[in-house]
Amino acid sequence: MAADFKGKVALVAGGTRGAGRGIAVEIGAAGATVYVTGRTTRERQSEYGRPETIEETAEMVTAAGGRGIAVRVDHLETAEVEALVARIRREEGRLDILVNDIWGGEKLTEWNKSVWEHSLEKGLHMLRLAIDTHLITAHYALPLMIERPGGLLVELTDGTAEYNATHYRLNPYYDLVKTGVIRMAWAHAKDLAPHGAMAVALTPGWMRSEMMLDAYQVREENWREAATVQPHFVISETPRFTGRAVAALAADPDRARWNGQSLSSGGLAKIYGFNDLDGSRPDCWRYMDEVMEAGKEADATGYR
Repeated sequence: MAADFKGKVALVAGGTRGAGRGIAVEIGAAGATVYVTGRTTRERQSEYGRPETIEETAEMVTAAGGRGIAVRVDHLETAEVEALVARIRREEGRLDILVNDIWGGEKLTEWNKSVWEHSLEKGLHMLRLAIDTHLITAHYALPLMIERPGGLLVELTDGTAEYNATHYRLNPYYDLVKTGVIRMAWAHAKDLAPHGAMAVALTPGWMRSEMMLDAYQVREENWREAATVQPHFVISETPRFTGRAVAALAADPDRARWNGQSLSSGGLAKIYGFNDLDGSRPDCWRYMDEVMEAGKEADATGYR
């Protein structure tokens, strides 16, 4: 049965592009009102210098069948986040789903550098963008969410708890961020459970975000051409796949069984039976362990 979120209200914090955009659109497709926040608007860009805007995401939500509302918010600015939640309370009187997908660290990450080699300024700013923003947003938004039972908090990260526990993720800052968000979701789950709400950490697989497609100089329509440069890209997935994971989770009346857990788009697809836009069902993190990390040649057979 398709999800029905008519009358439900979601906040996708960090919904300008990537997983945030995919999640916002899929929740909207089920009929929800979705507040989409980020720093890039048609009038003002963030330091990313990317063309995607929160207005575009909101329009995609509406086109999919929901109601998209774009609000420019810097989630490091407590006053802006407080005002956002006050607006949602005033306009809707409820918050059913909070997705914390605030990140912004792509241009700050220095690959495979130790703490004494990595820029300290960039590393600490990465922590602020990926940890402080999530805590600030939770501080202001969760009191509204717990006023009704059934609320869902989704903390977006990179890697499952199992994978990250045994793999060093690029550098100490990135490693701490992506592992820390998983623990953050676990801690929020403890606080939310007495209120009939829940929290999970969720990771996409190798996602064909706008930035990733640009990096390989391909579009979604011809993305497989990137596999000539990086053969393991065959296991990649669209941002909408993660969106469908969130929608399926939010629609599950027994979703509380996942409270505090670390989940993946591919793992939830197996359980809930949804596919990516092309009909495939990528199982990236199993592929990473069994094929890529094992030094085998790229072959997604049995993983899609």
